[in-house]
Parts: sequence; C-alpha cells; structure tokens
Amino acid sequence: MTGIQFKRGELYSVITGMASIAVARRLQKNFRQAGLDVTIEQWSLLYHLWKEDGLSQQELCNRTFRDKPSITRLVDNLEKQNLVKRVSSKEDRRINLVYLTESARELQETTIQLANQTMEEALAEVNKADIEVTKKVLQQVYDNLK
Repeated sequence: MTGIQFKRGELYSVITGMASIAVARRLQKNFRQAGLDVTIEQWSLLYHLWKEDGLSQQELCNRTFRDKPSITRLVDNLEKQNLVKRVSSKEDRRINLVYLTESARELQETTIQLANQTMEEALAEVNKADIEVTKKVLQQVYDNLK
C-alpha cells in the first residue's frame, strides 16, 4: 500500500472517472479498428441527433454537458466530414439547428453495435444485480445535483 488515503468523495470521482475514461478509450479503439474516423465526442453528438434530429446547438450543449465553444467546434468538424449540416431556425435565425446527413445515418447501426460491444467488454463478469445498483446510485447522485 502506498499510504495514500482517499476521502470518501474523492474515491467516487476517481473510480467513476477512471471507468469512464477506460470505456471511452476502448470505444475509440474499436471505432479505429472498424475504420471509422469519428471521435467519441463527435459520436456523442451524432447519438443525440439519431435520437432526435434537428436539435439546436444549445440543446446539444445541454444533452452532452458541453459548453458552446466545444459544441461549435464539434459541429464544425462534423460538417467538414459531411455528417451534419446547420440550418438556421425559421422562427429565430440566431438559432442553428443541426441535422444529420445520409452519411451520418449510415454510421448509426455500426457505431451502436460497437458501443454495445464495448459495454459488453466493460461489464464482462460484472453481476447484473451490481450493474442495476450502480445505475440506480449514479442516477440518484445525478438527480440530487441537477
């Protein structure tokens, strides 16, 4: 033992942070191995657009917990890859709505399969009851703080 003592709150953030980073790295590796040129950050935007196309950039900020400059950069890069297009809102031209292109729609099935595969790898040998408890606890922590 190294003699480092974690306070209760520090331990949670270390464990959840490490797990989150490990899953993201594995998913990125699985994307690369499949020949996909999409980052995890870009994929998270596409994921929300697959669920509901035509979201505003502000709504993408809200759903992905990112700031406006980060979303702008991600949307810029996705536009360059011909995966999304921006359209000014008819009600308020200051608002940009983000829509999927056909190329992005074609990525959906493959990337979702890779994400499911990655989660299966991450949760291998983890008891289903433990997974449910973890999900419940983390949801409660989130709900308490939002």
